[in-house]
Amino acid sequence: MDTMLAGRFHLDSKKFAVEEVPIPVPGPGEVLIGVKAAGVCLSDVHLLDGSLVPLFATSDTVTVGHEVAGVIHTLGPGLRRGLTVGTRVTLEAGKTCGQCAGCVRRRPCTQMLTAGIDYDGGWAEYVIAREDTLIPIPDALPFDQAAIIPDAVSTPYAAVVATAGVRPAQSVGIWGVGGVGAHNVRVARLVGAAPIIAVDPLPSARERALAFGADHALDPAAPDFADQVRAATDGRGLDFAFDCAGVPAVREQAASVLGLGGSLILVGITPKPLTITEGLTFNYLQKQVRGHYGGFPESVSELVRLAAAGRLDLAPSITDHIPLVDAADAVSRLENKIGDPIRLILVP
Repeated sequence: MDTMLAGRFHLDSKKFAVEEVPIPVPGPGEVLIGVKAAGVCLSDVHLLDGSLVPLFATSDTVTVGHEVAGVIHTLGPGLRRGLTVGTRVTLEAGKTCGQCAGCVRRRPCTQMLTAGIDYDGGWAEYVIAREDTLIPIPDALPFDQAAIIPDAVSTPYAAVVATAGVRPAQSVGIWGVGGVGAHNVRVARLVGAAPIIAVDPLPSARERALAFGADHALDPAAPDFADQVRAATDGRGLDFAFDCAGVPAVREQAASVLGLGGSLILVGITPKPLTITEGLTFNYLQKQVRGHYGGFPESVSELVRLAAAGRLDLAPSITDHIPLVDAADAVSRLENKIGDPIRLILVP
């Protein structure tokens, strides 16, 4: 068999379809991965609805999917690592263009390419991966849980431990407790944040946040919302507010309940302008706004170790498994929040 099924998005016509395409052949420094699980992310939805436009697309059609786990199937020539066929791996969600001399991929840059957006990703039976994007996973870590680590978990993890640098006993608020926000709660709990305040308009999401470790779960539309935050933080306000929704109104509300020296961390992405209408008190309280994008290479490796050591159980994050041929249905379920999913997993 020299063909496979792949979820392909045509950039010119904006059409998505699961199609039969040739199985790719790994080139120098590459391997072919047999995909076992691929996550469905809100970024995938934004790509398909046109609100997320590839900046560095390498062709006019792309295989979607940047959360992938599987098994090394075929080795390409010129590999530098001691990789072997059959090794279980997850894939970093992106790669650099490789054009910058001495680049060690420590941080995102203007030439960071995203799998499933700029180049072919893992909504397929097989996917090509550059050897330096592979993270081995232990036998005890299921493929579905490993697949979501490179984005759904590593993005809030990097936001909490690196961009924000949350320390134990610092107060955090997390707006939007979906696929990313739910893990933001888990990570905040892991590093000892207290109190953790989850904010979401959906009652089911608030209940989930409490189950995932939040101390409080608030409705952002509550008329006494600011009073509830002040009461939960003993009047100090939040040390950190994480916007995992990418919604301008969220950012306004989150900034308004920061305490002295508090920071708003922009985890969710949106093409809409950033506006903070708060006046003198923003300066007086020395508040900050920090941008954040994705995870860092070391985040994935660290999270694999944490999951393998039992410090982070990702089983509750897997909402459902869906056949690859039904990828369009999975996108619809996530886009319309049918069943309020955390992560839907495509299985080839």
